[in-house]
Amino acid sequence: MASVYDLKPRFQALLRPLVRTLAASGVTANQVTIAAALLSVAGGGALVLLAGHRASLLILPLVLFLRMALNAIDGMLAREHGQKSRLGAMLNETGDVVSDAALYLALVPALAPFGAHGLPIVLFVVLAVLTEFVGVVGQTITGERRYDGPMGKSDRAASIGTLAFAAALGMPGGWWIDAVMSGLAALAVLTSVNRARSALRSV
Repeated sequence: MASVYDLKPRFQALLRPLVRTLAASGVTANQVTIAAALLSVAGGGALVLLAGHRASLLILPLVLFLRMALNAIDGMLAREHGQKSRLGAMLNETGDVVSDAALYLALVPALAPFGAHGLPIVLFVVLAVLTEFVGVVGQTITGERRYDGPMGKSDRAASIGTLAFAAALGMPGGWWIDAVMSGLAALAVLTSVNRARSALRSV
């Protein structure tokens, strides 16, 4: 199923000159992975502290874009510059879950002043973690990490970033936020099913 993840090769091509410079400067993939997680935690904290200020929602798309770039950079450093390691794999998977939780749970207080309820947001976060869990389980079965859509990490970033951007620019709050978050949660369920099916078919 189509996913924003399919655009990753083009994004990587744009970043490759920067990655070469970072590798030559001694920057490691694990350092970048940790930086992405810390950035996400800081971004989530800022959203909580500034809850109620509409412009503060612009923090989210900015942090999500930077995190996506850092995630691509750490992967390229690992694969293309001989930095793959078991520790790196552990940091990568753990960092993604921590980053998602820090950024998306911060939406509960950040969007509450605009009429959003916490339950759909929390449900979305739980199901987002489930998609990553199923992707890793697929790797234990087949040796290949599953990234099937339609609501993988990049898709979540694009969807939530767009929602936050629209709200920051003045779109009226209300029931539509709950509807969007519920829809994204449903797509996360579909993603878990797709990843499980793909893994089982490839055995």
